[in-house]
Amino acid sequence: MQDDQATSRYDVKAKIGEIAGTPWRIRSVTVMPDYCLSVTCNDGATGIIDMSQLIFSEKAGIYSALKDAQLFNQVRIELGVLTWSNAADFDSVWLHEGIGKDGA
Repeated sequence: MQDDQATSRYDVKAKIGEIAGTPWRIRSVTVMPDYCLSVTCNDGATGIIDMSQLIFSEKAGIYSALKDAQLFNQVRIELGVLTWSNAADFDSVWLHEGIGKDGA
């Protein structure tokens, strides 16, 4: 019965706009040279994210705006996720997996 109640509460929260928790959240971010970010996750995992290939690719989409270094440098953390003012963001679970594989 408790599992059903927990699921029901989760469903209700999702319906009213609460964001479901993710096990991995970004705790801190530091902008580094050459479109790189140094991140630390809530479990202490750390790594360097080189975003240059994505930002300068032909299929960058929303991330192409981050070529503007001033915009790129305005990265912030919202609900444990890296975000920018142009609505670009990165999934913290995906970043954590990448850091866990090779530290970058």
